[in-house]
Amino acid sequence: DVLIVGGGPAGLAAAIRLKQLCNEAGVDYRVTLLEKATQLGGHTLSGAVLEPRALDELLPDWKERGAPLNTPVKEDSMSFLTQGMRVPLPVLPGSPMNNHGNYIVRLGNFVSWLGEVAEEMGVEVYAGYGAVVVVEKLDGAVAG
Repeated sequence: DVLIVGGGPAGLAAAIRLKQLCNEAGVDYRVTLLEKATQLGGHTLSGAVLEPRALDELLPDWKERGAPLNTPVKEDSMSFLTQGMRVPLPVLPGSPMNNHGNYIVRLGNFVSWLGEVAEEMGVEVYAGYGAVVVVEKLDGAVAG
């Protein structure tokens, strides 16, 4: 069995991938995820530009599943600001500032959606429980 601490994008992606691997191998491990916020996405307040390549690999049917990626990037611009003016800078193809093909998202909504997908796949999600310390048995095995 597996316990994942942290219900952000990385923890949820790990839980989803573990359940996919279990299904592919025909085994039924219990995958549990703890999140300290009272709801998934509750502590994820920022906006983001999401590059969907990893999502394509993790969940190729993310569009059909209703992922909240509704705002494609349409234009990139970058400027150098001084006290009295703005100097436009070029956005070169291949640079990190070139976001064509990416999406503007509210990360909290995306995390909440990932949590729904994880639960549909059988991940046990417990929000409102922060992990404080690993409890070990005398032989070093994790007890809780």
